[in-house]
Amino acid sequence: MSLKNPYGHQTVLATDDITNKNPKKKKRAKDTKGTLLNIWKLIDEKRLQLIFVIFMIICSSILSLIGPFVIGKMIDEKIIPKELNGLGQYIIILLCVYVMLSITAYMGSFLMVSIAQRTVYLLRDQLFQHFQKLPVSYFDKKQHGELMSRMQNDIENVSQVLNSSFIQFTSSVVTLIGTLSIMLYLSPLLTLLTIIIIPIMFMSMRWITSRTGVLYGLRQKQFGIMNGYIEEIVNGQTIVKAFSQEKYVMETFNKKADNVKEYSFWAITFGGLIPKVMNYLNNLSFAIVAGIGGILALNHSAGVTVGVIVIFAEYARQFTRPLSDLANQFNTVLSAIAGAERVFDIMKEPVEQDLPDAIDKQHIKGEIEFKDVTFKYDPEQQNPTIKQLSFKIKSGESVALVGATGAGKTTIVQLILHYYDINSGEILIDGIPINNMTRQSLRHNIGVVLQDPYLFDGTIKDNIMYGTPNATYEQVVEAAKKANAHEFISKLEDGYETVLKGESGSLSQGERQLISIARCLLEDPKILLLDEATSSIDTVTEIKIQEALETLMVGRTSIIIAHRLNTVKKADLVYVLSHGEMIESGTQQDLINKKGIYYHMLNASDEDQIKELH
Repeated sequence: MSLKNPYGHQTVLATDDITNKNPKKKKRAKDTKGTLLNIWKLIDEKRLQLIFVIFMIICSSILSLIGPFVIGKMIDEKIIPKELNGLGQYIIILLCVYVMLSITAYMGSFLMVSIAQRTVYLLRDQLFQHFQKLPVSYFDKKQHGELMSRMQNDIENVSQVLNSSFIQFTSSVVTLIGTLSIMLYLSPLLTLLTIIIIPIMFMSMRWITSRTGVLYGLRQKQFGIMNGYIEEIVNGQTIVKAFSQEKYVMETFNKKADNVKEYSFWAITFGGLIPKVMNYLNNLSFAIVAGIGGILALNHSAGVTVGVIVIFAEYARQFTRPLSDLANQFNTVLSAIAGAERVFDIMKEPVEQDLPDAIDKQHIKGEIEFKDVTFKYDPEQQNPTIKQLSFKIKSGESVALVGATGAGKTTIVQLILHYYDINSGEILIDGIPINNMTRQSLRHNIGVVLQDPYLFDGTIKDNIMYGTPNATYEQVVEAAKKANAHEFISKLEDGYETVLKGESGSLSQGERQLISIARCLLEDPKILLLDEATSSIDTVTEIKIQEALETLMVGRTSIIIAHRLNTVKKADLVYVLSHGEMIESGTQQDLINKKGIYYHMLNASDEDQIKELH
């Protein structure tokens, strides 16, 4: 997508909103009032400190107005009459004024930075906490890079505005009121000439900002899309190189970066008009005051003196400068509000919530039952992923789920973990519907070993202790021994203190899997879910993993998912799935004797043949 100009067909939606003259039809790009209210709720915790900041800003603004007034009086009363007696007093007064001005301005800025950083900390903390409460389904629909962009870039924009724009806005308001009051006191006529340009400023600002608001919002959106793509490609870099897609990836990135460039160009271009227009009008105001004021002073008319002209010349600048400063800050504020709204939009997303009377069941036997369970990932999905599925697994029993890709095996695992809510039916643990159990207590009793084990940055010991942070070093070593991981860990230079970073490139896939099994053993769950735990592992390591898994499965209810059927031979029962339905079940020997689907799967040479059987 390319924007040839801000009114071209590529941005017709944005410009329709911008240029729509009918206020009833005009669509706002963001809820500015609601967003500012949410930010204020965070700032409210520092209310007393904020009041003191405002007091300091008022003092510094008043002091900045006193200076020019004293200078004007000094010119009329001492310099023009060449009266040196008392001139030193004026100089001392000016010195005190500007010293106090520096002190109050510094104190206001210092305290405001503290408030701003505290507010941004709370915002970032609340967003991260909200991430932990969101359901898995939310992350399925969002690019992780876009979420990172909201956590970092958007919140940083808010930080910049709170650090500078709040002081600028408050100071500008006080300065405008004070300047106008003194100007009216000195010369109503010159005041009238000065404020003639205000309607022109207002119309110019309104015309420009009505366009920049939408464009900055669109720019933030494009930033999120681009960052999401970057995160996706960085994580999938090995696949990109394996399929020689570097050129395609660069072309795609260039298109997304071009969108950011185009929206940024027009947003900054329109925003850049503000200071230019304000400076022009500011100079125009100065010229009017100097020209007409000079004529009045020469004719001794309307009480205008040279000192008054000097005061007015400075005040004319001070009168328009706050408007100019506000205009310059407006672009930053618009960008920050757009970013803050994106953050608060995430916080509005519904979180995982347990029923009010949900049971906190810390200890279970491990019996699992599905009763006519139907589930769709997407309500609009035509065919359910799981269709009226019913089965029962006794405590301590091991069951293998087999079937072609898309049969629903991994979905069953995710439903048992209550990552998703089913559409109909019931899932029970020890006869209790999982909806009636708290998610935390349910998941505490379930151990998961995935095909691609995830290890966090940190030591091997920390990774093994991840689910059991209070475990002792001896318990960690014992778990590693049972998982067949102790031998290779001991050979590492730092042993259990070896630091893992990134994708744990120093460890093989099998070694990472053994660490994840040790992590699961240490947690000692009653239910064990093994999802392709031995996939993509060499034969020697597979034997070690199989031994570790057999140790792990002792005394636990186990569900084993595998395409490689030799990994499920020791399962008590085998369930054969196809398109979310169970088509065969029984012991492995019963299914072999039956010579049905499972029998043919055992004899199939690859997955393509298995698919054909379904």
